[in-house]
Amino acid sequence: MAFGYPVVLDLTGVPVLVVGGGTIAARKTQALLEAGAVVTVVAPEVLDELAAQVADVRRRPYARTDLHGHQLVMATTDQPAVNARVAADARAGGLWVNSADDPDHCSFILPAIARRGALVVAVGTGGASPALARHLRDRIAAEVLTPEVEAAAADLARQRADIRAAGGSIEAVDWGPRVQAALDGAADRDDC
Repeated sequence: MAFGYPVVLDLTGVPVLVVGGGTIAARKTQALLEAGAVVTVVAPEVLDELAAQVADVRRRPYARTDLHGHQLVMATTDQPAVNARVAADARAGGLWVNSADDPDHCSFILPAIARRGALVVAVGTGGASPALARHLRDRIAAEVLTPEVEAAAADLARQRADIRAAGGSIEAVDWGPRVQAALDGAADRDDC
């Protein structure tokens, strides 16, 4: 199954190459920067708002040597041949690459993400329908990722830390009742 192993990456300080300088590049760059990545943008033309976000902007066509020193690559141009070349070069160099709206040239895809505090929910369709993934993400964000669920997550994080601090194993805990109690407690606090 393609794209069947979802992960959440720690991109803090990770060098990421974004090839492209338009609106898709700007959107992906914003998310990468929010995740702590160090982004380099390469494109002949770069939106001013995108150039203002990153320290390293190379205003020229992509070259294979741009890959050097990067751990992750985003191909976001409006030219399928350029994106395919970036993807092929990245894969040949052992780098993970996402080619915007082109799953055939991706080693990973980007799901639709909803965040609330420490909670992150990702919805993917294996590249079949990003619009459906966005729709489901929005419903989940509105109906499930409530302030009460965020409070429960914080409570459960404290419980995990307390168990570890006491020398216990979090694997030995039956979390079902604890999760329900945290959700119930958060709902009760919200009703007050």
